[in-house]
Amino acid sequence: MEKRAWGDWIFEHLSRSMAVLVLLLVIGGFITMVVMSLPSIKAFGFSFLVRDTWNPITNEFGALPFIVGTLVTSFLALIITIPFSLSISLFLAEYAPTKVRGTMANLVETLAAIPSVIYGLWGIFFLVPLVRKLEIALKEPPYGVGAFTASLILAVMIMPYATSVAEHVIAMVPRELKEGGYALGATRWEVMRHIVLPYARSGIVAGLFLALGRALGETMAVTMVVGNRNALLKSIFDPTNTMASVIANEFTEATSKIYLSSLVEIGLVLFLITFVVNVIYKWVMNRLEVGQKETA
Repeated sequence: MEKRAWGDWIFEHLSRSMAVLVLLLVIGGFITMVVMSLPSIKAFGFSFLVRDTWNPITNEFGALPFIVGTLVTSFLALIITIPFSLSISLFLAEYAPTKVRGTMANLVETLAAIPSVIYGLWGIFFLVPLVRKLEIALKEPPYGVGAFTASLILAVMIMPYATSVAEHVIAMVPRELKEGGYALGATRWEVMRHIVLPYARSGIVAGLFLALGRALGETMAVTMVVGNRNALLKSIFDPTNTMASVIANEFTEATSKIYLSSLVEIGLVLFLITFVVNVIYKWVMNRLEVGQKETA
């Protein structure tokens, strides 16, 4: 076998092995969580997902407060971050001077590198007092910590992911399309709205799903500001817990087998929710790509 052929063979099999290894790791993690969750699954069945009781003393467990807390904080964070990430990405790709673009893009991407515990400390000392004042103005209990504060933290944390992907996709819009719009008398806003955004929408949606996946699994920063109360949300300002935060808080305290199994089952539910989000992401992306081809 020639030297080049050997190199191709090694590269092909090495790449295939790495892909299989990743698949095996995911399957192995899933099987491990299922096995460790069996005591909880046998004890509570499907009711585990709809029960709002969490009492380690009486060994009564239900994941509903944590599922609701995770979904509320993550989707609220996504809603908050959409206008900011979209505006920043449009500015960087279409309006910012070259020197400013590079510096600002680096600053935005730096937000993704900040440790989550730093975000948590910033939330405690800066955001919590502000939210407490807002709660007083709205005549809500002045907790300061809660789902809304956690959503604000998450919105800042996931913004770099949505912004970076959207900015790169918007920058890839062919210049001929934009120049054609200007030639027809369109304003810059009309070109952005009717040409750039439709062309880049698949990339923008991909960035948002990437940001959502980041928000669903965030632990430390959320744990520090979410309030850590095992109760179902009645208001977005109420203290609550997410699936990741309750595992982080109580895993070392789980002394009984059913307690530990219930925490692992919460991790399994979080795994499945993330998987469902990825499936929806693939479906949405396929629909968008088909729509763009039909439009073209």
